[in-house]
Amino acid sequence: MPASQPPESDETFDSVVRGGTSSVSQPAADDVATPASGTPIPARSRIDAWWNRMLSSPARQRLWTWGGPAFVTLLAAVLRLWNLGNPHALVFDETFYVKDAWSQWNNGYSTTWPENIDGRFAAGDTDSYSTTGSYVVHPPLAKWLIGLGMAVFGADSSVGWRISTAIVGVLAVVLVMFVARQLFHSRLLAVIAGGLLAIDGHAIVMSRVALLDSYVMFFALCGFACVLLDRRWHERRLASALAASAASDRPLTWGPAVWGRPWVIAAGVAFGLCTATKWSGLYFLAAFGLYLVVVDALARRRAGIPFWASAAVLKQGPVTFLLLVPVALAVYLASWTGWFVTDGGYDRQFAATDGNAWTGAFSWLPLALQSLVAYHQSMYDFHVGLSTPHPYQSNPWSWLLMLRPVAMWYEGVPAGTGGCTGECVVDITSIANPLIWWAGAAAAVYLLVRLVLRREWTAGLILMGFVGGYLPWLLYTDRTVFQFYSIAFEPYLILALTFVIGLVLGRPGDAAERRTSGILAVAVFGVFCVLLSAFWYPLWAAIPVPTWFVGLHYWLHSWI
Repeated sequence: MPASQPPESDETFDSVVRGGTSSVSQPAADDVATPASGTPIPARSRIDAWWNRMLSSPARQRLWTWGGPAFVTLLAAVLRLWNLGNPHALVFDETFYVKDAWSQWNNGYSTTWPENIDGRFAAGDTDSYSTTGSYVVHPPLAKWLIGLGMAVFGADSSVGWRISTAIVGVLAVVLVMFVARQLFHSRLLAVIAGGLLAIDGHAIVMSRVALLDSYVMFFALCGFACVLLDRRWHERRLASALAASAASDRPLTWGPAVWGRPWVIAAGVAFGLCTATKWSGLYFLAAFGLYLVVVDALARRRAGIPFWASAAVLKQGPVTFLLLVPVALAVYLASWTGWFVTDGGYDRQFAATDGNAWTGAFSWLPLALQSLVAYHQSMYDFHVGLSTPHPYQSNPWSWLLMLRPVAMWYEGVPAGTGGCTGECVVDITSIANPLIWWAGAAAAVYLLVRLVLRREWTAGLILMGFVGGYLPWLLYTDRTVFQFYSIAFEPYLILALTFVIGLVLGRPGDAAERRTSGILAVAVFGVFCVLLSAFWYPLWAAIPVPTWFVGLHYWLHSWI
């Protein structure tokens, strides 16, 4: 876990990743090279000198501050929204979530549909749902959001099925830029992080199909951002409380319990929303709840509190729990409001049936809540016992290597469709940009080694995203799981890669040869990432292409 204090000033990436503070702020990799005194630092690289000239006026600096993120956001929106309605058919698990979303939107709970309804549904038969509760095994929040898009654009619109997911995908890019800016204190690295997520195929595909996992990713990332913001907030409040105690000569054996932590409450909301999408959100809640306790312990140790560990666990720990977990639970229960206020949901009347109501100490709980608990027990049994062979299932140990991505759609199309001649197909595959994914996986491993050797808080916080989004799945090697679940931790893979890119870039004060070579290396890497995304985009966006073109993308036999 990280042990260093975060900087209070807008310090550079180099200072931040080393975890220390400095009396003089070093220039960020993309900003004009000026220390705190305002005196320009001589740029040793011609590229830095040129960049300083480009940002020589406040107007140009504002243009870069807002223009860079705006361009990345626009790029992400275009790549996710263009041709969004194609194919006009339920893709992969859309067959479950789209229909469940629409019946839930109309009934308040998901209901059953006739057999073999998918084709008729796509053709406009969208009101054939019953009022009989359907057995769904995921919480309802994301389906409410999918249903919202359908209500706006029409249930017969394939754009309506997917628009909410696409918007969440774009917002995730914006949020990654915000997080990167807070982590690395560099506008350039923030734009790079957002740009990498914007053009990665896995993120693009998962934003263009109405599945639940992009919502898990987004809400978990919101929680991550709140935890990041709480880090500085908490240290300031702790320092203020310790100063007050010292002034009153009160002993500092344990230190104070800090209740004023609004970002922890916000994190509880975010992780509650994440869990209300899929239960895997609980892993993020647990991981970052533990992280908050560890960070508090280290802050108290740096402050010189004698019993810092026991104070973090026994004094601040319960406070943090009360600020985080009950909020998440309340948000989760609120997502079931439609099920509570209606009568026909699956298992809604379970406790009201003779012999099913609880007896004993908890018999006073409302029957609806007792029924929900019984329903959750059934859902839990389903999840832990799910072992249905599927041609695209994959072992979680292989996800960082991307050995078995999911082909979500493959359909032959007539010659001439979309300007394609000869034998053509429409293909949707969740293969990530190979260069971004494999480089990000290598960067994550590097961060783990670096954390062990140098105990940098930035590396530790990024890796906690993997702890919440990836590590638990390694325990489920016998369960049917898929590579696309990895979208939940992709933002942290991108942040790990951005961390390493920042190290390669160096600082404007570095030797000219080292600085120039670092900038050129990152530029070449970026160009190849863009070219590969252009090469793969037709297979991410359901663009008709010749079959031979599809074959060029099967770099590994396991991708077929």
